[in-house]
Amino acid sequence: MSSSTEAGNPVAAVETSSGAKGLRNLYYVRFGFAIVWTGLLALTASTLTPVSVALLVVYPLFDVAAALVDLRSSGATRSRAPLYVNMALSLLTAAGVAVAATSGIPDVLRVWGAWAITAGIVQLIVAVLRHRLGGQWAMILSGGLSAVAGASFVLQAGGASASLTNVAGYAAVGGVFFLISAIRLHLRAAKAR
Repeated sequence: MSSSTEAGNPVAAVETSSGAKGLRNLYYVRFGFAIVWTGLLALTASTLTPVSVALLVVYPLFDVAAALVDLRSSGATRSRAPLYVNMALSLLTAAGVAVAATSGIPDVLRVWGAWAITAGIVQLIVAVLRHRLGGQWAMILSGGLSAVAGASFVLQAGGASASLTNVAGYAAVGGVFFLISAIRLHLRAAKAR
């Protein structure tokens, strides 16, 4: 939707404004979750334990919950298909990680890597579609980096140094990108007032 359309349509302008506010708040929550999750995984990343496996399953499930919140706040004017794809990928990943954990860290890294690649591509698409809301350049960059990180997880799984430590770092970097986008949306809203 173009800015001129929003200016001529007060309902669309309010929907875009409330959608941006909802997105900003969601990004702040996603940042907080990512940082806490990163710390917890870093403490348990040396081996697969019930706690580390639970953390690895919870992360994609949180992504599903975040996508549901996003669907509710995104408004009817924006494409919802990428968010549905993201939810399906995240649900499959949660199940895949739970199964892969019975085989060891390399298989968990393969599943996580495949998810990081595909979810990164979806995030990139969603961010490009939302570029008019503002604050999306960090999400575009995050989506691209997620795909690259996913490929590195898959490669790491085939080596002798397979570890979950990089997964914790991946989540932390993603959290920082959510924070940057949230701040940019916040500043844009303040400037519009």
